[in-house]
Parts: sequence; C-alpha cells; structure tokens
Amino acid sequence: MSTSATMMYEWHDIPWRKLEGGVFKLQKRIYQASGRGDVEAVHKLQRLLIKSKAAALLAVRRVAQDNQGKRTAGIDGLASLPDQQKLDLACKVMSDPLVPKAKPVRRVWIPKPGKDEQRPLGIPVMEDRARQALAKMALEPEWEAKFEPTSYGFRPGRSCHDAIADIFNHVKHATKCVLDADIAKCFDRINHEALLTKLGTFPQLRRAVKAWLKAGIMDGGELFPTSEGTPQGGVISPLLANIALHGFGTAIESAFQQFKCPPGQHRILWKPTVIRYADDFVVFHRDLEALNHAQQVAAEWLRGMGLEMKPSKTRITHTLEAIDGPAGFDFLGFHVRQYARGKNRCVHGTHGDPVGFVPSIRPGPESQKRFLAKIGDIISSNRNVHQAGLIRLLNPIIRGWGNYYSTVVSKAIFQKMDMLIFRKLWAWASYRHANKGRRWIAHRYWLLGTRGWTFGIDGKITLHKLAEIPIRRHIKVQGHRSPFDGDAVYWSTRMGAYPELRPSMARALKAQQGHCPGCGLFFKPGDEMVFVRLSREPPDLEPGPLTLVHDHCQDLTQQMVCDDKHCFAEEPDEGKPSRPVLKPSTGSDARA
Repeated sequence: MSTSATMMYEWHDIPWRKLEGGVFKLQKRIYQASGRGDVEAVHKLQRLLIKSKAAALLAVRRVAQDNQGKRTAGIDGLASLPDQQKLDLACKVMSDPLVPKAKPVRRVWIPKPGKDEQRPLGIPVMEDRARQALAKMALEPEWEAKFEPTSYGFRPGRSCHDAIADIFNHVKHATKCVLDADIAKCFDRINHEALLTKLGTFPQLRRAVKAWLKAGIMDGGELFPTSEGTPQGGVISPLLANIALHGFGTAIESAFQQFKCPPGQHRILWKPTVIRYADDFVVFHRDLEALNHAQQVAAEWLRGMGLEMKPSKTRITHTLEAIDGPAGFDFLGFHVRQYARGKNRCVHGTHGDPVGFVPSIRPGPESQKRFLAKIGDIISSNRNVHQAGLIRLLNPIIRGWGNYYSTVVSKAIFQKMDMLIFRKLWAWASYRHANKGRRWIAHRYWLLGTRGWTFGIDGKITLHKLAEIPIRRHIKVQGHRSPFDGDAVYWSTRMGAYPELRPSMARALKAQQGHCPGCGLFFKPGDEMVFVRLSREPPDLEPGPLTLVHDHCQDLTQQMVCDDKHCFAEEPDEGKPSRPVLKPSTGSDARA
C-alpha cells in the first residue's frame, strides 16, 4: 500500500483486519527467528516491518486512538487527533519511519498514591510516540523470545497475578529465606551506553533509540539534558527497561556454580530462584548465607547498568521464622508468609509428608490502609451527594480492589473491609440526619434482607460487597509462552480468566469464542475493549444484545452504538515508580 494510495482512504475505511494480519505474521517470524538464534534473519525482518505501511498505520492508531495517553499532549500541543491528522501523521511516519532526531519530552508530575512524593513522567510528542510504537512492534517479538520466564512486568500476556502464582509455587511446600529488594529509580538511572550495547540492533534503529534517550526534558519552560535513564510515559520505555534488566536472574543463578558452602555445612547446593516484576524482585533460597551472596551478585550486576538497590526496601527475611524483623514479605501489594500448624492442620509435601505450616498470601496491610483511606475520602467529601451518586462513586473502587485480590486468601480481609466501610457509611448517614433515630436511618439507606444489610435503593442500585466476590485461583502463564507464538486459542482463553476482567466481559469472551465481531480477529492481551449494542432492522424493534468489540472497531459500522467502555490493560501496583501510564486510573483502584 503506497503513501498515495493511503491518502485515498478515509481513516475508518482502511482495511485494518488485513493490516493486522500481515503485521502479526511478520512479528511471528521475528519471534521464531529470535528463538532459534538467527540474528541476521531477525534484523532483516525487523527492517521489513519498519518499512511496512501497514505497521505505520497501526502504530499511529495505537498512539492516537487506542492508548489512554492520546489526550495528553507533549511540547507540540497535539492530542486527540481528528481522522485527517491521523492520516497525515501516518504518511509522515511512512516516508521516514526512523529518524536520528527527537524532540524533548514534556515533564509531568503526578502524585504517588499514599505518599507526599511526586513521580516524574516524560510525555513525547505525538510523532515520536508513533515512531516509538513502530519500533516497539519490531523489537518486542525479538525480546519476547529471549526474556526469562520469571520476568512478569510490562510484558504482553503477563500480569502481577502470574508473579504471585509463581511465588506461591515456591512457598507452598518448603520454608525459604527471601531477599526482598527494589531497584532505586530504575527508569531514571539506566546507563544509555550499556542499554544500547545490550539492545544489539541494526544501526538505523539504534540511532533512533539513542535519539529518544538523549532527547532532553522540558520542565517549566527550561530544557534539561538526559544523560541517563529512559523517561516514563514513553511508548517504548517499559520495553527498554525490561531489556536493560534482562539477564538479571540468570546472572544470580549462574553465580552459584562457583559459590562454595561455608565450612562444616554438607548439604546439596540449591540454586536460588529470582522472580521479577519490572524493578521489584525477590530471590528465594533455603540458606541465609546463600542469599547474602546473591545480594552481592545482584548489586554488582546492577552496577553495570548504572543501577543500585534501594536500601530502605531491601531486606533478607524468612517465610516462617522472624529474622531481624517479622516473618514474610510484601510484593505487589500482597503479603506473603507461612504460619506454623500441627500435622493435622498443615499442608503436605510432594511425598505426602506434613510440612508443619500453611502458606498464606493475602492483601498487604499498606494496601488495606490505602484502600480504606480512599473510600473514606470519597465518603467524607460527598456528604451532600444523593445515595445513588455515592454508590456510583464507590462501586468501581470496591470492585477493582476486590477483583485484584480475588485470587488469594482474602475472605477474612474482605469481611473486615466491608465492616469498616459500613461504619463509614453509617457515619455519613447519621451526619445527614442528625435528628433521626437509628431504626429510621437503617430503613432509609439499607436494604434488610437475606443478604444482610445492603447499602442501596430498592434493590436496583446497591453497593458492592467485597465478601460476595468469589475467590478463584489464578493459573500461571506457561514458561516461555508469548502472544507472538501464534497460539490464539490459548491466549484468548487466558484473557477470559484474567482476575481483573469484569465477569460480564469474561462471559462475552466465552460466548464469542475470543473473537471480535467487528474485525473478526482474536482479542489479544492489552487490547482495549468496549460493549456495543447492535441495532436491528427495522429500527422500531428492540435493540440487540450487548456485544464485545475492540475499541477501534466500534466505528467500523454505523450500526454500532457504544454502550459501555472498559480498558483491559495490566497495571502494576500504583505505589511503584515504574508505572508507565500518564495518570492514575479514574475507574478502579485495583492496587489501592
């Protein structure tokens, strides 16, 4: 498809299904070539994809139509582009897909949840975003074939729940010592030369990536140079951070081939296990001395990338016994530990023998505090709002937090949170009706039935209860599997079981067998999805049922009318500085 031919299309008349199919075939070939170590074929296919007009159009659609940051402008002031400007931008990217120059990013400061600190984001201009999305299409399949299986952050098809499921597999049958650590300002301190050397791509793409890294930051009208780090907020920044940290776990494990046990200890030398989510990681081993050695190896490896561990968030602990502090550790908002139990109440090992403890993963104390604080702020700041309005404000927060923790031991915590929310709502109702009695207030705002006291109106508008959210165990992603392996059935099935996906969307995915009726393609991890209601002919008939489609597919036909919207996108814990979105979600606080 030539550039002139592209101009003959209207934006919504472009054959998107054909373009996506062609680009994915190239990405799959890149993934396969990278898996077999054929570097020459990888670079050849990447050049072919970058020069592809279809890839340029898809890159523009991704940054100007699909992404949540489409309404946030860089220093060029461009945001929410109309269709004609999208076509113009696509033509510009087609004519020169990779340029060795980039405009500075705009610095935006957003608050960290539960803290007084602020997190810096760098917002590139729309043209650079489109080129970064194009480069990401070429680089991501190559590195998905290389990344370690225990790396879960900012990767397609992987989530926080996969990391937690992997941790559970390591603590369910044996006690472990744990190195719980965090990398200090990971995105802001990555060494550019070390990153570009590890990237190992062809010269044209290397120059483009270097230009984005060295673009500079515009903050308050003043330009600051960037000698290190990759700005959060860029399309390609999470991928570059994962590339920089690739090999971290392998380096720690391979270092134990030369590690010698302390004198007098005669035991099998177990290799440590490293589980990493972005800049958060934990290292498991049975011996405390081995973890001290692993910490030294980790610090030395990170120093080569210009990074270091954060002392305040680095400690060695034990899953069952207290070592210089309480047992257990916090990871991604979850609290992980083991509790001693007798042989009749404990779990049994792989050989059927009692192990003397039960593993427990539940919502962390800090996450509970942030969740209750947010609920309290909403209630206290809306004292004069009607009951229905307050329920509409609270339900997304409650549902999002509950769904995030619905895969672990959360029932007791959920019941506790419901009780504390009830107390806050009772104080809200008592403030509004200071002259009324308890019985009057109870019958005015609560429905008293078989479900207990339910805050709601006539059974139609009710407040969600955390205790009513079912607990379903999450199945961890298989080893080295990637969406680029071409197994669409496996990945569309996993999407239906994603913990933070609303039940109505999971049912729709199952009924539609993972297909989008708008474009006919499978839904992929990270796709933004909406519910639409298909109109019927003649128009006087009742509207049809809700159908799940891609966000960009609702405009493919004039018969689709948007009814509801929901973004299916993995977000890490909001307390982490590595979150690559532009602002906190306004829909649900899944990490509280």
